[in-house]
Amino acid sequence: MLWSTLLALPALAAAAPTESWLESVSKRQGSTTMLRFGCAQVVIDRLDPLVNPGLLPSPHTHQIVGGNGFNASMTTGDVSTTATCTTCAFSKDFSNYWTANLYFKARNGSYKRVKQLGAANQFSDNFSTQIGGGVLVYYVSAQPGKITAFKPGFRMLVGDPNKRTADGGNKMQNCYRCYTGPNFGGDTAAPCAGSIDTPGLPKDVCKGGIRSNILFPTCWDGVNLDSPDHKSHVAYPSTGAANFLSLGGSCPSTHPVRIPQLMYEVVWDTTPFNNKAEWPADGSQPFYFSYGDNTGFGQHADYVFGWQGNELQKGMDASGCMGAKCKDMSNQSIDNAKKCSVSVKVHEERDNWIDKLPGVEM
Repeated sequence: MLWSTLLALPALAAAAPTESWLESVSKRQGSTTMLRFGCAQVVIDRLDPLVNPGLLPSPHTHQIVGGNGFNASMTTGDVSTTATCTTCAFSKDFSNYWTANLYFKARNGSYKRVKQLGAANQFSDNFSTQIGGGVLVYYVSAQPGKITAFKPGFRMLVGDPNKRTADGGNKMQNCYRCYTGPNFGGDTAAPCAGSIDTPGLPKDVCKGGIRSNILFPTCWDGVNLDSPDHKSHVAYPSTGAANFLSLGGSCPSTHPVRIPQLMYEVVWDTTPFNNKAEWPADGSQPFYFSYGDNTGFGQHADYVFGWQGNELQKGMDASGCMGAKCKDMSNQSIDNAKKCSVSVKVHEERDNWIDKLPGVEM
């Protein structure tokens, strides 16, 4: 099984330091599909149609990738019918994926948005390295057992922006990796892997940037496409750790349908802010999410399913697919993906220094 292999990854990495955990999985797991692909930025805006539908502006800024059907009021329905293009590698994926932005707070109290990097080029595809500020998306299917792709109109949310302390039970549903050198610090270990990752933002300088992984539940009630809190219709496995290694765990009886393991990966380019002389005078952690959190425990992410037809189910039923291509699933070029965009609705400063976080009084 994939996850037993991942549990042994420290040993694998020690034996073959130049081989990534993805390469290790790819060689060993013929029955596993891991769609891993980049999506370029479609817009940065203060909108949140899941939590704050119709509200202009929403309380804090988000970075959004995926289909150009994204808007403030996309509360119901199949978004694949409203989008005409996507920033993702798979050309029939009109889903939207979004997270909060990250900012650096300087010693003088001003803020600047931290830009994103690509990802480690572990499958040699342009959608890993050339997404230009986007997000890397994973959909994982591990047989045996049926994995049911999300249905049109499906939505979900993971994380809580109000959380400011560690939650031991869910600490690896959201994790950070401090890259200690250039080229992603020679990254080879699996996401949310033991002591190499932390549930909160790193407290010291990360010479190569900071990676954030956000992992969604893998069990569904089989009925509801959404719920009032955008969480209750899905659940994490009732057995196994609540992290990326839990896909093979048993689903609770209330949520018996196994769905793909969805994960976002964002690499923040914190390197322009590595000079500690510019950090707060008390040496405290200077990076804040757009909702005012410098602990990182409040990291959260939103998902609106928008794959066209049965395209995602084809991927989940396949075996041995690793990376941004799979069997006869449709792809596009990175140049074409970057042409897709959504017009900004809330016009605010996005690249220069600002006195306070947009919408946040602090």
